[in-house]
Amino acid sequence: MTQHLSRQLGLLSLAATGICSMIGASIYIVPFMVQRHVPGIGPYVWVAFLLAAVPALLAALVYAILASAMPRAGGSYVFASRGLHPYWGFVASFSQWFGLCMAIGVVSYVIVPFLRDIAAAAGWEMLATRLEVPAVRLSMALALLWVFVGVNVRGVSAYEKTLLPLMALMFVLGFIVIGIGFWVGQPQFVAALHEKNQVVPAAGAAFSWPVALSAGAVLFASFIGFDSIAQAGGEAREPGRLLPRAIGLAVLTVSGFYFLFTAAVYHTVPWTFVAAEAERTDVSAAGLLAPVVPAGLIVWIMCGAAVALTNDLPAMLLSVSRLLFAWAADGVFPKSLAAIHPVRRTPHRALVVSGLMASLGILGCHFAGDFFLGVDMLVIAMLFNFLLMCVTVISIHRVNPTLAQHITVLRNRTVQGLVAGMGIGTLTFFFMIHVQRDLSADLPWYFHSTWMWLLVMAAGSVVFLINYQQIKASGRATEIFTNLPSE
Repeated sequence: MTQHLSRQLGLLSLAATGICSMIGASIYIVPFMVQRHVPGIGPYVWVAFLLAAVPALLAALVYAILASAMPRAGGSYVFASRGLHPYWGFVASFSQWFGLCMAIGVVSYVIVPFLRDIAAAAGWEMLATRLEVPAVRLSMALALLWVFVGVNVRGVSAYEKTLLPLMALMFVLGFIVIGIGFWVGQPQFVAALHEKNQVVPAAGAAFSWPVALSAGAVLFASFIGFDSIAQAGGEAREPGRLLPRAIGLAVLTVSGFYFLFTAAVYHTVPWTFVAAEAERTDVSAAGLLAPVVPAGLIVWIMCGAAVALTNDLPAMLLSVSRLLFAWAADGVFPKSLAAIHPVRRTPHRALVVSGLMASLGILGCHFAGDFFLGVDMLVIAMLFNFLLMCVTVISIHRVNPTLAQHITVLRNRTVQGLVAGMGIGTLTFFFMIHVQRDLSADLPWYFHSTWMWLLVMAAGSVVFLINYQQIKASGRATEIFTNLPSE
């Protein structure tokens, strides 16, 4: 009897997969460190967030359109391989898989310093000191990663029982920041600084569209992750209906949370102080609010950042493993990786291989000391992936009209073309901004995410061409890449 993935994920679990993939510890850092990365943004961070949300919403609509017609595990790979060309479907998702695995490694590795800081803030100095030992940090990072690999292998039920409580705790702790931010005003913050003989810098900032757009490009990375919902298409109940709804719910929920969280902190902390501190050192929501928040609450705020980071892991592991599973099922990767556990109904081999690749990311962080190259690669890979999805919405009516007839979201072709065209325009702009910023950095070539991404794309091309020739020789290429994978 052929084994299939188990369709058990409902709307809440699907939306949680996207939400937890998007909201990480960066919400506690990026909206404030943007003052350093984009000098002059000043009080207009909210404008930059709105600008970042535009391409994110367009990309989400595109994913919803395609997911309604092709609700299968592997999401973006299946969309592009059936609606554009098998080559673009594979190489784009291959760079996405590689970047996501590296990002999972980074997340696993940086959780430990967050735990160390919580221990220090709580007065547990011995534990905090212990967590600074390199061997302990490495061991804990690997252990955390493989705990969540195990959770995913155990099945959808274990995944839901882990992810949903983590998401709820993340929102509860996040709303502590929001409540404090809107309760405490800037006069109280200024008065608290005066007691420490500190002052808030005085400065003005004129609005600039180029600056706001550049900041929007930085903040756009905060919205990457909703695509993980599409990767879970093989395990969704009523996938044609629930996948688009889950994508919309996730993007709207995350957008609202980002805006509330950022506005709350800036309501209490003057942007001039944030900008001055960001130039001097790395800043976070906890550090900025510390002058007006009791020590006990600061610990809880820091816990919120750690939980937000931790809940990335199960959702991202689900996403990367389903990409690998979909390639193997089509034959563009070793067929053995499409195996499904006879009891758990999960792609256990794909999960283990993805966990091994993420472990390499942890080891890279530990021995090379470069935390962010993998994350930057993920951003460029996802921007390119989103672009291809927009192109696929336009091309699918010509390339695969049979599947195009199954689209149930925005059925009107003119509207689809308008959404996809706007997505292509905005995403191309953000892609160019990211590449320009990366290539202009004064770093060795191997620390530029653009060159490393191109190398990964080249490696993916070689893998694809070797396996695609074998598929063509078997005479099954048209059958595989015209139809959806089996349930």
